[in-house]
Amino acid sequence: MTVRRSERKQEYPDLGILAGRTLFAVQRELFAEVAEQGHPELRPRHGAVLAYLDEEGSRATDLAAQSGQHKQVIGTLVDELVELGYVERQPDPADRRAKLIVPTAKGLDEMTKSDAAMSAIEAELAAAVGKEAYAEFKRVFKLIADRQSSRRA
Repeated sequence: MTVRRSERKQEYPDLGILAGRTLFAVQRELFAEVAEQGHPELRPRHGAVLAYLDEEGSRATDLAAQSGQHKQVIGTLVDELVELGYVERQPDPADRRAKLIVPTAKGLDEMTKSDAAMSAIEAELAAAVGKEAYAEFKRVFKLIADRQSSRRA
């Protein structure tokens, strides 16, 4: 009897499938929690900006590099977030030609709430698999993510 590819992938998922399933599940939980706390208009795509944004502001090029997104994608997301009231563009005091993406009060509120929600998600996962196992998983997963990020940079 031949085992179908989809059955093999379900029983023995590869790294891409596991990473994708994890990403989408965490995003669903995180954005549902943040929506309940007053930010229902945000979508997971906005995380490419908000997850990496510094409280004092960040350059779009830095956000693109950190998130792995193209600068044009970041620009579109920043436009959306400006329209939604989460960020604003301000002159960069270190370089008058550059702009900083700076969170507004609404953006800072979302960042605080999403950080707390993410901490709660991680605490729940650590409790489910054991704190040491979860810490080791994160350590190894970071090594893999860093290695893969640097391969095509």
